[in-house]
Amino acid sequence: MNELHERFEKHTIRLFEKFGIKPIAFWTSVNLEEKNYLTYLLEFESLDAQREAWNKFMRDEERIKIWQKSNENGKLVLNIESKTLQPTDYSMMK
Repeated sequence: MNELHERFEKHTIRLFEKFGIKPIAFWTSVNLEEKNYLTYLLEFESLDAQREAWNKFMRDEERIKIWQKSNENGKLVLNIESKTLQPTDYSMMK
């Protein structure tokens, strides 16, 4: 988990921003059975912008090299669950 945090702090957030992916917040769980989970919230201008940003991010040569290097001692990420959310009319976050 420490290596994953390091990758986000040193590389991923900067690469997100390079492709118009706006990080909002990051969380880890306090539940012992979920201690190896990282959850984060990202903002995009639209669904089209989201798709375009993710495609560029995933194909980026620098990101690929960083990902490969950080996985040399074993995979840092075993599963990614992605959800696209839309705020409700009464949401404080819009």
